[in-house]
Amino acid sequence: MAADTPSGSTTAAGSTDRFEDVDWDDLGGLGLPLRTGLLVAVSAIYALVVTTDVFLTEGSVLSGTDWLFVLTLLVGAFFVAWPLAENRRLTAYYWRRFKKNRAAVVSAIYLLVVFTVGTVGPWLIAKPELNVIAAYQPPVFVSVDSSVPSACAGAVADGMCHGTWKYPLGTTSEGKGIAKLVVFGMRVSMQVGLITMLIVISIGTVVGTSAAYFGDLVDEVLMRYVDIQQTFPTFFLFLIVTYLFKPSLFLLITIFGFLGWGGIARLVRSEALQRREEEYIRAAENAGASDGWIIRKHLMPNVSNTVITAATLLIPSFILFEATFAFLGLTDPATPSWGQVIASGRGDLDSAWWIATIPGVFLFCTVLAFNFVGDALRDALDPRSEGDA
Repeated sequence: MAADTPSGSTTAAGSTDRFEDVDWDDLGGLGLPLRTGLLVAVSAIYALVVTTDVFLTEGSVLSGTDWLFVLTLLVGAFFVAWPLAENRRLTAYYWRRFKKNRAAVVSAIYLLVVFTVGTVGPWLIAKPELNVIAAYQPPVFVSVDSSVPSACAGAVADGMCHGTWKYPLGTTSEGKGIAKLVVFGMRVSMQVGLITMLIVISIGTVVGTSAAYFGDLVDEVLMRYVDIQQTFPTFFLFLIVTYLFKPSLFLLITIFGFLGWGGIARLVRSEALQRREEEYIRAAENAGASDGWIIRKHLMPNVSNTVITAATLLIPSFILFEATFAFLGLTDPATPSWGQVIASGRGDLDSAWWIATIPGVFLFCTVLAFNFVGDALRDALDPRSEGDA
């Protein structure tokens, strides 16, 4: 009987291939699937544009961090948004479980706004510039004594300095608009959180699944390396590198990305070890499937729920790392970030509280929102938790 299955695929001559002789990497047919073909095309275009911008253009259009952010968005589009759009029934099922947590839904909406404003905003507004004439301008609907602080760009009435819509969130001691600083800080936070998360998740997943699948010597070598890496003080390495080179967001992302995946590798390995003993893995092995095919098609998809949850909970940690380093003055001063603005206003809390408070509130809400979303995703994606189908 001719059947369009691996166990009974029929050739043009009418002969039937043996099950163990099936080319597992060629099951998709003669042509590439639409997503794979489009991914290859987009990847080639991306590589060409980046190469042209970095090596052939005098004065790069985008920084290294911006190009990494574009790559992160492309990965998210092809490996998160596309599968969700393709499998609408499963997406609807997960959404029903997710929306039971109303705090997570509100948090997701807030994060979507922050992501959109932080991504698009810096292209539409000018970078905040020094303007000492407008120093210490209070936010709209806020009034302060016009003599404390001394400068006031808004209306003065009855000895009070009133806020103006020109600077809706007020200004810093240098006269920089806090609204603009907050928008640029959104971009920095999203870049640090998402790019670093992508690097950590990618390396950690590959190492964890490989260690679990191959076991023995491979597992021992990989996990001992993870032990060594996790004992290495990444913070001190960052200090040394920033001392030797000019501090930049790119350095922070790459150092913490390429040295921070040990915990994810262990988590993925633990989950993959359980999947390794499942019958479908053994069936694929007995059928002659290659190791790479089994890891790509079986192990990685079946640990993806754990990876997605861990990724969501990792992002706020990286955002806090960047804010801490910026607060301590260990990042590029030309790159506006929330931590940097908080540090600039810590000495004026008694007279100009808005300088440090407003970016601090955004930082707090963003970290809290990611935590809420991460908890809700864990509950929605965990098949062992109760939920309505």
